[in-house]
Amino acid sequence: MTGMELNLMDLVGGFVAFFLTLFVLSYALGDNALFRLAIHLFIGVSAGFVLASAFYGVLWPQLLRPIAFGTTDERLASLVPFLLALLLAAKAFPRISFLGSPVTAFLVGVGAATVVGGALLGTLFPQAIASMSLLDVTSIIQSGGDVGIAFLNGGLVLLGLIVTLASFQFGTRIIHSPSIRPIWKLVYWIGRFFIAITFGVIFAGVLAASLIALVERFQFILQFLLSFISPTP
Repeated sequence: MTGMELNLMDLVGGFVAFFLTLFVLSYALGDNALFRLAIHLFIGVSAGFVLASAFYGVLWPQLLRPIAFGTTDERLASLVPFLLALLLAAKAFPRISFLGSPVTAFLVGVGAATVVGGALLGTLFPQAIASMSLLDVTSIIQSGGDVGIAFLNGGLVLLGLIVTLASFQFGTRIIHSPSIRPIWKLVYWIGRFFIAITFGVIFAGVLAASLIALVERFQFILQFLLSFISPTP
């Protein structure tokens, strides 16, 4: 299929994607108006998408529609969040912004509780259980693994956990206190070594993902240009 055989919507969409990709890649030559235009379009489209998703996914089905067309029980149940939303909107007006402070405090409290609960139940506890399972001899034998290798992996994980926590908790005290024993300084530097490895792995993952995205964009540009030159089966 050649470029002339594309329908109008595909052709327009292809040209828009092609030029926006070039605009973003032009940042490699320095900050310019084309790059800023692409970024502004991206931010505007993202804001519009979030607003539309919030309205059609939350406000209309869960708040406005029950109030307008729901039963008496549904209207009463939606009255409290509707009033809280109105009070929160008062934060946009300086003279009556104090009316939205209790709602803001409530949202912050709920958000903090959700984050702490998610961190404990979704990250810390599962990771602790997974780390302990590395030293479970029965599970290792049942899975057919090598006990020595499993204990080595578990020991490294446990060592990394201890020295990393010690490095974060007592790092400043260890470095600046002359009375600290050399063993604690060794623990500190081993913890810093584990932290450096962790950040290096994270950076390598981000870099690899960025390179994959860059290659995909170059491939898109090449295929788009070739679609106007030669037919593809």
